[in-house]
Amino acid sequence: MSNDKQHIHDFIRHLLSATANASLYSMTHPQVERLSSQSFASVEEMLKSRAEVTLMVVENELIIDGQPQELGLFLDRFTQILKSRKIGTIKLLSGITKSEVYNLIGGLAKQLDDGTQEMTSSDHIRFGRVDLQVSGLSGDADLIESNKPKLTLPDLPRVELAQFMEIYETVKRKHKLQINGVFDVVSGFINVFRQEGKPLLAMAALRETDEYTFTHSTNVCVLNLAQAMALGIEGQLLNDIGVAAMLHDIGKMFVPEEILTKTDRLTDKEFDIIKQHPVMGARHLLETPGVPRLAVVTAYEHHLKFNLSGYPKATPDWQQNLCSHMTAISDFFDALRTKRSYRDPMDVKIIISMMQNMMGTELHPALTRNFLKIILGVIETTD
Repeated sequence: MSNDKQHIHDFIRHLLSATANASLYSMTHPQVERLSSQSFASVEEMLKSRAEVTLMVVENELIIDGQPQELGLFLDRFTQILKSRKIGTIKLLSGITKSEVYNLIGGLAKQLDDGTQEMTSSDHIRFGRVDLQVSGLSGDADLIESNKPKLTLPDLPRVELAQFMEIYETVKRKHKLQINGVFDVVSGFINVFRQEGKPLLAMAALRETDEYTFTHSTNVCVLNLAQAMALGIEGQLLNDIGVAAMLHDIGKMFVPEEILTKTDRLTDKEFDIIKQHPVMGARHLLETPGVPRLAVVTAYEHHLKFNLSGYPKATPDWQQNLCSHMTAISDFFDALRTKRSYRDPMDVKIIISMMQNMMGTELHPALTRNFLKIILGVIETTD
């Protein structure tokens, strides 16, 4: 286990022990004070090398900085406590103080008593909620959730699109990836999200070019950002999720064009070449300075399915990254709704029905519900 992972696990373990003791005795009990100090020491040590750590609960999964955790006794207990408080995310920021950790313990202990104490954010501990409950998804794709805020997606600024096309063309000519340009494009998308929302279906204008990989990558980026922002993800992690989506298919730049654009059924040999693109993409990104590690992992994992089928082949204990799950969902949706060399685009409601059937097997169930809530909201605003 890495030092950072050990520190955050120690933080949670001491936090739980202190919370249990505070609930049994009082916040002034010596055991609570000792465990509070240990919990603070662990998180302080971890935050020496990073600006923040994000803990997120998605259904019964605990996600730490985008990485699903293998739940054991104390991590499972921590997850259940957060769920009981309706806390979806906790952000621990650099500069956190011992008193903030102490107050966090006190807040969780009061919740265990009567469930009435409201948790409030502090300067360096931020709370958020993740609402993944979507009505009307049990089998009828025409049903739309009502009385909920709708997240709409923007029409993408042409200058960012042109910039990213140039970045991709540079890679195709076997030059180095200009990662700063990708960061600029993603930042532009995020700014548009925050300034002005327009329906997802307005993105049909992007179909003016035949450069499928380019338009698909930008669409997957926007869909990933929509998913992440609906989950309350902000800051550097949000940017990295967008960058990872933009670069998830970079490996296809190293696949022969005649295979990518072939209208007939691929031969087994050709499909084997296609299946190499996640590894080739991850390798290229790994060799490019400044690329977030999350982008490397996502490029490698985006064709893995929730049940670990797909490719590249994974071991049974493989822990797939949250961003990879999100990207697989966005990738599947946009690939089917986009005109390809070998088929016409598929109706959105048919895709929704397919995704409902794939939840829990090929697609992450909770994240897929979150995604479909967004898409159904867009359908409602454009009807």
